[in-house]
Formats: sequence, C-alpha cells, structure tokens
Amino acid sequence: MGKEIERSSQGHASPFERIRRANEAGGEYWSSREFAAVLEYGDYRNFEAVIEKAKLACFNSGHRVEDHFVDVTEMIEIGKGGQRSVKTIYLSRYACYLAIQNADPKKEIVALGQTYFAVQTRRQELADERIEEERRLLLREEMRRHNTQLAEAAKDAGVFKPVDYAIFQDHGYRGLYGGLGARDIHERKGLRKNQKILDHMGSTELAANLFRATQTEEKLRRDRVKGKAAANRTHHEVGAKVRQTIQELGGTMPEDLPTEDSIKKLETKRRKQIENGKR
Repeated sequence: MGKEIERSSQGHASPFERIRRANEAGGEYWSSREFAAVLEYGDYRNFEAVIEKAKLACFNSGHRVEDHFVDVTEMIEIGKGGQRSVKTIYLSRYACYLAIQNADPKKEIVALGQTYFAVQTRRQELADERIEEERRLLLREEMRRHNTQLAEAAKDAGVFKPVDYAIFQDHGYRGLYGGLGARDIHERKGLRKNQKILDHMGSTELAANLFRATQTEEKLRRDRVKGKAAANRTHHEVGAKVRQTIQELGGTMPEDLPTEDSIKKLETKRRKQIENGKR
C-alpha cells in the first residue's frame, strides 16, 4: 500500500478515486467493503465498528444517515465461478469522510485518506454553495415577477387596497406555514421588521412559495374568483395544499428551514462580478 500512496502523491489517481463508483444518474458512491480493503482492514467486521461511529457522527451533525449510508446486498466471487451474497453499505463522499476520520490513525493510508476526503469534501461544499446561490438568485427574481402577476390577479378578483392585499398575502402564508402569518414568520426566523421574508429564504423555501404564488394566480383566473373573502380563501387553500404536498413527500416544513443571509448580498456580489467581467 505504500506504493499506492507514493503513486497517488505523484499525481496519479488516488486509491480512493479508483474504487469510486457512479450510478446511472451520475451520483458517486463507494462500497464499504472496497473502502475497508483500501484502508487495510483485513477483517471487515473490524471496519463495521468504524461505520457505526461514522453514522453517529452523521446523525449528530444534523444530516439524514440514510442519505449517506445505504444498506445493500452484493454478490461476490468465491472461487471456481461461485458467488455468495454479502451485506455492504454504499457510502457517499461525506460518509467516506466521516468513516476515515474514525478509522485507525496509525495506518499510513488513513492519513492519506483524511487529507484526500477533507479536500474533496470542501471542494464539494464550495460547489454546492455556488449552486445554491444561483438557485436563490433565480428563484427570488421569479418570485418578484410572479408576485406582480399575483397582485394583478388579486386586483381582478376585487383586492384593490394595499391593506387588503397585505391581508390576502397573509392568508397565503398562513396556509403554507401552518397558520403562521407574515409577522409570525418574521419572529420565528429572527428577522427585523424592515427585512423581507423572501430575501432570507433558501432555494427550497423560495421554490415552495413560488409554487404557492403561481398556483394561486392561476386558480384565481381559472375559477374567476370574485370578492376579497373568496380571494383570501383561495390563497389560503393553495398554500395549505402546497404544505400538504411537502408533508406527504417527507420534506421539511417551510417554517423550520434555516434563515439565510439577505439575497441583497448575493445580488451585490453578482453585480460586481459582471462589472469586473466588462473591464
């Protein structure tokens, strides 16, 4: 294994990269048995204790264990063309990182692996952060556009005054947020009075609210809803239906999603990047 380490340090594929697998969707994963072999665990049962510690670390960090450790049965060769089934675990990159942090630190390959997965995990985190930023920017802009269209549909239904529109919007929030109105959401998410709720949503929460807005607009027009009370009821019903769908899919309720930094920071960052690119 020393030669494996030497070759990887000279720029060739890491031993961990060589056993990396990919599913049909392009998602990467590692087999716990192959991973144990690379880490020089001659008896797989000894590595199972490492996996259990990694699962506990995953749980304590707030991640869903089943998203990173998937129990499967594989067939392995046993000689003379025979096969037998064995239990193994498919590990995500994050799961590998946790496992190697709990592996025997005296092994030279473990030290190499800790560096490799620390670097690779950080790279993935940065890539995920950039993707999340792009999603937030896109969805926030879509919310601005569709809220304008929603306001027009509400006006056609009879919601004319600003105070009436605020009440109309509050009904939508109460449906989606399990009874919480705009003021309640501000308080729950620790926002100041002058901070806009939508500016501090992550992409998942923005997407739920965008669906609420687009479907309410469509329903108001399709059903030719008339009257403030009917419009408010429609908005609440649509919000509640979106919430029900999230619940049925096992998603996190919007009021429980984290409060993000203001989208204004990302918009300023994007604007500077564009300006620098023109220079």
